Amino acid sequence: MRYLIFALMMLSPLFASATVTKADEVVVYKSKSLMQLKKNGRVLKSYRVSFGDNPRGHKVQQGDERTPEGRYTLDWKNPKSRFYRSIHISYPNRADKARARRMGVNPGGDIMIHGIKPQWTGMQDYLKKMNWTDGCIAVNNREMDEIWAMVDTPTPISIYP
Repeated sequence: MRYLIFALMMLSPLFASATVTKADEVVVYKSKSLMQLKKNGRVLKSYRVSFGDNPRGHKVQQGDERTPEGRYTLDWKNPKSRFYRSIHISYPNRADKARARRMGVNPGGDIMIHGIKPQWTGMQDYLKKMNWTDGCIAVNNREMDEIWAMVDTPTPISIYP
């Protein structure tokens, strides 16, 4: 029994290191094509990301191919996404809807952090070099697996110009 307790004490750090540290905030800098997962203000992981074809400025309406800017929430996950897993961003918020209503446009929605379509996996390096989504935030599939494990819902996300 003494040896069993000793062995468990010796092995416990190995099991502790296998647990995933969860981010409590996600921050995106569009001008730098950078997304950071943070815990208590400390950066846990950084990723080069792709945005919509028209990345400058805040998303205003459906089809503008812009990624929203502001503070939102990652509010649900889709394990069966057509873009290899996705985490939903709570765009549009009340202010986005009010702005769109004043402008007489549809604000759009379905903005996600996602991976790459399975049939595009050979193109991951190429896709990293360009903005190709319709307003979402894209990473490669290996990175999406890390993000999926590190980000629970709900988690706040701040998207800066």
